Amino acid sequence: MENPKAIFLMEQNYATLFSLANKLQVKGDQYLKDLTSRQLMTLLAIGHLPEEEASLNNIARKLGISKQSIKQLVSLIEKKGYVTIVPSQQDKRAVNVTITPSGYQAVIENGQLGLQFFNDLFHEFSLEEMETLWNLLKKLYRFDGEEQDGFEEEIDFNLSSEGL
Repeated sequence: MENPKAIFLMEQNYATLFSLANKLQVKGDQYLKDLTSRQLMTLLAIGHLPEEEASLNNIARKLGISKQSIKQLVSLIEKKGYVTIVPSQQDKRAVNVTITPSGYQAVIENGQLGLQFFNDLFHEFSLEEMETLWNLLKKLYRFDGEEQDGFEEEIDFNLSSEGL
């Protein structure tokens, strides 16, 4: 039989994470211009993938969401002119998503607004606490044996947009 205190703490942690994820999305959206948090994260995920590997499946995997959800998100940002969808050169059944020059500009502008959100969000955290939280969240992510394909690699969207 499970420890009642452990069951209570697991339930509370899950409920808090669930509520927090929704709150972060709603509050984060309020800081951004012309994009939602989910749309901005989609653009960032695309930017973190090699161009020839930015398939719907790979973007969905990076964000930890379903292919159907990523298809809807990509469609919305395509209508805004921030991405283009082209047939994959490697797999004729797949498509690749590329960020347009206006998409790079949107990432830069919203990234600056997002930093304001991060400053407000983490203003009571020390660097050590943020690192501990990140390590605990990565540990929680791999509960099923799957490692998070994160966003650690630095991307210079200023350089990317100049090359277009």
